[in-house]
Amino acid sequence: MEAMEPNSIAIIPGAHEVKRNADTEYAFRQDSDFFYLTGFPEPDAVAVLIPGRPHGEFVLFCREKDATRELWTGYRAGQKGACDDFGAHDAFPIGDIDEILPGLLEGRERVYYALGKDPEFDQHVMAWVNTIRSKVRSGAVPPGEFLDLDHLLHDMRLYKSAAEVEMMRYAAAVSARAHKRAMRFCKPGVMEYQLEAEILHEFALSGCRHAAYSTIV
Repeated sequence: MEAMEPNSIAIIPGAHEVKRNADTEYAFRQDSDFFYLTGFPEPDAVAVLIPGRPHGEFVLFCREKDATRELWTGYRAGQKGACDDFGAHDAFPIGDIDEILPGLLEGRERVYYALGKDPEFDQHVMAWVNTIRSKVRSGAVPPGEFLDLDHLLHDMRLYKSAAEVEMMRYAAAVSARAHKRAMRFCKPGVMEYQLEAEILHEFALSGCRHAAYSTIV
């Protein structure tokens, strides 16, 4: 937040689940920039950074707790968990974002947001800004400038913390073990998908739930 311009706000949407078929989704992967800033692993979430906001500089919109849905799709942090476990200063249900976000934007001179990355979410952002513009005669002040957050954020991500370096070294060690396992298993008649299974087995056995990229065996 120290790198952001004065009187600015940053809006960072997380990733969405993608349908595979009628009632099944593809394995969810959080947006990298969103996860870097928040550590929040759930879909349908939006982080808002507001330097200097008296009621809290880190606001997180996320899904509400739902005991029935959680039986099927897994644990949800909810608003309390967003604050207690992920460090948000303030948290709201994602369903309330259209009502709350215009109030957070109002009076801010600059908006950090990656326009064009998510066209559907772009429409929401512009609708919030237009809501403020429609109230200019009543004294509302809409943002006057959009800035790309990527250049600030990606520069930060170049410099790894000690914990990140340790995690990268662990991932490299697991990857090396997986490749050695596949080489030991490889022989005439073995199919490529069987080699892939050996690699993924070693990943899962080592606590890594997903590969960094699709197998290219």
